Amino acid sequence: MPLRPIPLLSLGLLPLTLLLPACRSTPPLPPEPAPQAVACPEGLPAGSRCLGGRDSAGAHILIALPPGWTAGRGDLVMHAHGGPLLGEPRAERVAEDLHRWSITVRAGYAWAGSSFAQGGVQVLAAADDTERLRRLFVEHVGPPRRTLLHGQSWGASVAARLAERQPSAYDGVLLTSGVLGGGSKSYDFRLDLRVVYQSLCGNHPRPDEPAYPLWMGQPAGSTMKQSDLAARARECLGLGLPAAQRSAEQSARLKTLLSVIRIPERSVQGHLNWATFHFADIARRIGEQPVFGNQGVRYSGSPDDAALNAGVLRYRADPDARQRFAADTDPTGRIAAPVLTVHARQDPVAFPELSGEFGRTMARAGQAEHLVQVYTDHDEHSYLADPVYVALLEALQAWVDRGQKPDPAAVAARCEAARARFPGECRMLPDWTPPPLASRVPARD
Repeated sequence: MPLRPIPLLSLGLLPLTLLLPACRSTPPLPPEPAPQAVACPEGLPAGSRCLGGRDSAGAHILIALPPGWTAGRGDLVMHAHGGPLLGEPRAERVAEDLHRWSITVRAGYAWAGSSFAQGGVQVLAAADDTERLRRLFVEHVGPPRRTLLHGQSWGASVAARLAERQPSAYDGVLLTSGVLGGGSKSYDFRLDLRVVYQSLCGNHPRPDEPAYPLWMGQPAGSTMKQSDLAARARECLGLGLPAAQRSAEQSARLKTLLSVIRIPERSVQGHLNWATFHFADIARRIGEQPVFGNQGVRYSGSPDDAALNAGVLRYRADPDARQRFAADTDPTGRIAAPVLTVHARQDPVAFPELSGEFGRTMARAGQAEHLVQVYTDHDEHSYLADPVYVALLEALQAWVDRGQKPDPAAVAARCEAARARFPGECRMLPDWTPPPLASRVPARD
């Protein structure tokens, strides 16, 4: 006798569809407010259109469309700015960046940049802000044919982390003058700067001021401003004064600092600012634990290295704090899209060795084939030259569209060709690669 199926309910069982939990889909993201027409900064081609406003998180945003740009046919460059800035976001920062990078629009690309919704050293949050702007662009302007992601300086780490997290959103990645060693490696030399400066100058803090660990940047509640710090550096090093107006003692201290830390004079004040105000921001976010340390560092280049090493303050980084900071700031190298980087050999702010470190990060992640790195003989950080960026964008676009992976020599050739349309010096170094980061920043425990 054939068996008859027994209804599940007769056994006190519920149908399978009722036993399974309901599928939980990710709630849709809220719509972004439509940007409004605004005046374009100087330097854009005639007929360009600009849109601006604030996104749903409060970041100031700015979009520029070159003449004739249409959705579905034109390409978009998403821009992540350097810095980062501290304090509240400013609309002026985005306008300044569009003015600086007007070459993007002059070369025919749409451009979009965010001020980021928050100040401070928050890489993943800035990446989220950039992605939010991309979605806003698609929603209110229209989908581009290709989307290229550009990160400059500190923004290069923002772009790298974003490309890792949103692999389907970005067709190619351009990282220029990038702080790409990860925060856990890129800023160690700034602690070195603080301890050597304090050994030489003893005025940051002064003897009559409360002492604090220098990795903290400055103590909570400090009212010091950048102008105050500049006055102390001028007092001790003669920084900002013509060489002829410095005392012999100031000149000697400055020479020692530059020799030991291996940075140019023009970047000392900027790095001191970072090692003060940004270090304070990092310490506050990480929970007042040392991210940076200098145990085991052997400083050299002073008139008396033994005395210097015996006298500098020493700190040991907290492993958990350093790991938490690395989780936000350090690229993993897991980027599947084509990536181009460019770095000046004499960059006074971000060492080219940081780009070399990023190359090793990509290789460890098994993504070396997706990376091409280019170096130039410029001595600037914030901007190199118009034809350099045109060549990089065109090389990246050819790689994305036609699979034509460039090499540094091919990018150099493109740069020379671009000079007919966009004057400027290419100064490419196709055969140069930087030494390891440890050759510039001493190893530490």
